[in-house]
Amino acid sequence: MRRKEKEITNKKEIESIIRKSAVCRLAMAEKETPYVVPLCFGYDRNTLFFHSATEGKKLDILRKNNSVCVEFDTDHEILNNEKACRWGMRYASVIAFGKASFVEYPDEKRKALDLIMRQYSDAAFHYSDEDLSKISIIRVTLELMTGKRSY
Repeated sequence: MRRKEKEITNKKEIESIIRKSAVCRLAMAEKETPYVVPLCFGYDRNTLFFHSATEGKKLDILRKNNSVCVEFDTDHEILNNEKACRWGMRYASVIAFGKASFVEYPDEKRKALDLIMRQYSDAAFHYSDEDLSKISIIRVTLELMTGKRSY
């Protein structure tokens, strides 16, 4: 990282940013073409979970290339100035790299969905076998995480 004074190395602080984020952006590559999608997510111990339809471009790409990059950001504030080149932004962000795989078994899907829902709600939810058969769950095992804070 070029600006070391902005780097976050403390894992608890990095995880705090992840937990405060409402959206995760999942970046994939189809041959030489990047593809990024915003997703709801769940996080637990270096692992992300996403839910998806059972078919689509994202799944097609991940089946061919499971290497991904994810991005989280929070605490946004525009810093304006009389001079255009002095405008800026306050934020906290995390970039992580990992490998995607698919969760296949209903019990594992339920646990993953519980993690995803816990990111957004304290309520308890029920998922029928029929519901589970209509969704895909993507697991991303994170191999490297870096954080940045601009305040």
